[in-house]
Amino acid sequence: MNLKKIGLGLVACTMLLAGCGDKKDENISEVTGKEKLVVGMECNYAPFNWQTSEQTETSVSLGGAGFADGYDVRIARYLAEQLDREVEIKKIAWDGLIPAINAGDIDVVIAGMTERKGLDFTDSYYDSEMVMIVRKDDKSLKKANSIQDFSGKSVVGQKNTNYDTIIDQIEGVKHAVPKNNYPEMVVALQKKEVDGITAEYPVAAGVVAANKGLSIVKFDKNKGFDIDTSVSVGMKSGSKDGELYKGIQKSLKDLPQETRQKWMDEAVKNQPKVAE
Repeated sequence: MNLKKIGLGLVACTMLLAGCGDKKDENISEVTGKEKLVVGMECNYAPFNWQTSEQTETSVSLGGAGFADGYDVRIARYLAEQLDREVEIKKIAWDGLIPAINAGDIDVVIAGMTERKGLDFTDSYYDSEMVMIVRKDDKSLKKANSIQDFSGKSVVGQKNTNYDTIIDQIEGVKHAVPKNNYPEMVVALQKKEVDGITAEYPVAAGVVAANKGLSIVKFDKNKGFDIDTSVSVGMKSGSKDGELYKGIQKSLKDLPQETRQKWMDEAVKNQPKVAE
């Protein structure tokens, strides 16, 4: 019997088991000892989520890179509390959220995301409407009441979102190259590179509150965009029978509509102000 080989084998097994233990412990909070709820969001989609250097009563640390705050953060904190977990938020670019959850880097996506292929989604945690952001000095578009009033105009949406693809519902529209985020789109609108930005109402309200030279256009019934504007928690495909999915569903069901709206109103009010 080769004792040297046996010894090496035992060492290898011990290292493998230790490695597995370390990986498991990564999802346990060193402070509270609770299991973590790891949440992905872009932290650049106010009032749903944003990054700030200042800690507030509602913010969550980004691990030395400032803090995440906003409506999605309130939802994430609420869900973690209901599930008796410790919330951890990871800032991830929009295009990286689905790959991150499929790779197991995060447990859930809470990022103002509407249902799409590739993930399982919970019931909605906020329902809104689709509007357009325009310049306040654009008198003709300020009075628009139909998306078709933007025919011949240049309209931009966020890259890889439904808010970009819906632009083609406007006949004769000049579909601008999509931008990565709303700050980029706001700059394009202010510089008159585009005439309108598609947005959910809470996002538009936040943008206009931070940029006094902009205005919101709402559309008459049956004259707006054909799109689902509810946002939900995204989880890895095949999660619906799991305890985490069921726990989140129950927690959302128990969250009053009045509280949801209160948190959104506070997020719109508290979001970072952007100089024009």
